[in-house]
Amino acid sequence: MERKKVAFYTLGCKLNFSETSTIARSFQDEGFDRVEFEDVADIYVINTCSVTENADKQFKQVVKKAMKLNDKAFVAAVGCYAQLKPEELASVDGVDLVLGATEKFKITDYINDLSKNDMGEVHSCEIHEADFYVGSYSIGDRTRAFLKVQDGCDYKCTYCTIPLARGISRSDTMENVLQNAKEISQKGIKEIVLTGVNIGDYGKGEFGNKRHEHTFFELVQNLDKVEGIERLRISSIEPNLLKNETIDFVSKSRTFVPHFHIPLQSGSNDILKKMKRRYLRELYFDRVSKIREVMPHACIGVDVIVGFPGETDEHFLDTYNFLNGLDISYLHVFTYSERDNTEAADFEGVVPANVRAKRSKMLRGLSVKKRRAFYEGQIGTTRTVLFEDENREGYIHGFTENYVKVKAPWNPEFANTLQEVILTKIDDDGLVRMEFANVLV
Repeated sequence: MERKKVAFYTLGCKLNFSETSTIARSFQDEGFDRVEFEDVADIYVINTCSVTENADKQFKQVVKKAMKLNDKAFVAAVGCYAQLKPEELASVDGVDLVLGATEKFKITDYINDLSKNDMGEVHSCEIHEADFYVGSYSIGDRTRAFLKVQDGCDYKCTYCTIPLARGISRSDTMENVLQNAKEISQKGIKEIVLTGVNIGDYGKGEFGNKRHEHTFFELVQNLDKVEGIERLRISSIEPNLLKNETIDFVSKSRTFVPHFHIPLQSGSNDILKKMKRRYLRELYFDRVSKIREVMPHACIGVDVIVGFPGETDEHFLDTYNFLNGLDISYLHVFTYSERDNTEAADFEGVVPANVRAKRSKMLRGLSVKKRRAFYEGQIGTTRTVLFEDENREGYIHGFTENYVKVKAPWNPEFANTLQEVILTKIDDDGLVRMEFANVLV
């Protein structure tokens, strides 16, 4: 009998990529063949995101794409949006199955005869039932692996749906994380990115019990000892949970790279308080200063939200000027969008859409300037690049340890290898050209 084919599409964050990869392996264990999403498949699984309004719209486009490829295919929706609005997803034309936060990892149990349904079937728990931890990591999808170490969040930020979509904060066991890291390194993957919803909160038990078994700092220390790992990268981490001891350790680490992504969300203390963030901008400034003190060449990325309810022109200029004066490397700019069942959805002082768009454009322009200045500061330095395995119009791309994106003429021998290079100039497309210093084995 011919083996069934399954394809996957991931919307959203690195955590979703790690979970998609784990779900894909469960299909392969059940005898399915994984194919690309652009191929004809019997099942299409879409891992959804709820962070931005755009992600909701993208979902419908992805379903349409699947239906064009095979209008008889079985379409399953999983992930955050599937947990928050299961009925809404189930009503999208072509969707057959919707699985919430706890059910998605058991997806093969829910797929029976693959026949199309008139209306999507929903299996979604109450979010307080999402109180156990499922470990995951991504391999085979890209040059680096995303290793999930934590899930859920106990913070109550007034704009955020993630606690509603993913439940309480809970962590993988130290033993399990180290075992997964070993497995990844044995597959020849050179870089692991640690991911989760709130990874600095690592250590709460796998059932969300509040007593921390371990700290994030202990996790970092233990991972640094795993043999075979060339590079470890910390994904987004809250400023109040990024401790000086971790920054100091990374600066001297064998494997952790000098790259931090730290959400700020606003440079105005008034707005930070309305958002119920757990720090003020003074603490954020201290964290950036500490990183610069011990790692002057580090890359520092920042998340920021514009157009939050009550954000006046003065508040926005506070944010702009704070970021302009801060020694950071790039921004991820999010335009605030109202989300159901969040506190901020009922706040007064709604910022008009055209004002949100203008502020977003200003900060994106600032990000371009910041990245350019950071790249210019790296010209002439010797760095190590991990090259990716894709031929992009005759070029191979890669990232230095401190997250400078470089390009070189395509050579398949460099794919998934670490090479020592000297950064020479910024090209017209904003990427950095380099010369090889020598070839690292």
